[in-house]
Amino acid sequence: MPDWNAIAKRNSRSVQTTIGWIFWDPGAVQRFEALGLPGPIGYIASRCAPLSAAGPDAVIAAFGSISPQAIAFTFDLVAATTDFASVWRARNEAVVEGLHNYAPEIVPALEELGSELWPVVDQLPTAGRVFFASHLTMERPADPLLSGWHAVNCLREWRGDSHWAVVAASGLTGIEASILHNAWLGYEDGWLPTSRGSSAEEIQVGWDRLAARGVVRDRVVTEEGLSLRQQIEDDTDRLTTLPWKLLGETASTEFAERFEPPCERLLLRVDETAGPNYQPASRPH
Repeated sequence: MPDWNAIAKRNSRSVQTTIGWIFWDPGAVQRFEALGLPGPIGYIASRCAPLSAAGPDAVIAAFGSISPQAIAFTFDLVAATTDFASVWRARNEAVVEGLHNYAPEIVPALEELGSELWPVVDQLPTAGRVFFASHLTMERPADPLLSGWHAVNCLREWRGDSHWAVVAASGLTGIEASILHNAWLGYEDGWLPTSRGSSAEEIQVGWDRLAARGVVRDRVVTEEGLSLRQQIEDDTDRLTTLPWKLLGETASTEFAERFEPPCERLLLRVDETAGPNYQPASRPH
């Protein structure tokens, strides 16, 4: 039998990278700024657009670790300068332009495998996966490249929802999860929760809660804490094998082989446009 956990783990990096690079792409940032959305606000607005009708509180819950204040501000700014549909369209334009410019070999892979991915996406359960379900309501692009990209984006959000269910079941807040993830990746102290917009005071509360739980000592994550973060990762892989089982071993292997080389270039693009710590879900552990 195939090792579906290993397949899910392997392909998760390419799924994440195929999508995540766009959030720091200058072409996307320029389009967002033209709509009146500076810096990371464009990322928040474009990613949450499918769920935006539910309001900021629902989006805060779906994002997991992004600052609630930043999300609330995003809603206010979108209302003042543009609308979520326009942000979604601007992001789509940047995706097509950027993929052709920076990873042209991923274009045929998305165009050809997209038609195989949508039947998989349509079979994935939505229960407990609100962010994923909201993406299913969006109109599917006629452009084969963009259609394939959106199918991969649905896989990304399905895994993301699954991951946050595991985090919640572990009794962790978003900030606590970021602190553990930061240590698990070996990042400098506090980088990951700070990058999510959390204040120093909010992060300290996270440290205090983790210390009370016994997985942090003197602001250092213990082996128990690292083991907890590894268990979260292992459980996420175990709970997200379904798309690859539905796709089949041969097509799942083809996905890995065709997407990994261009995704490495897209990850280098993130290094250039944001920095080497960004897009942590793409970074090898």
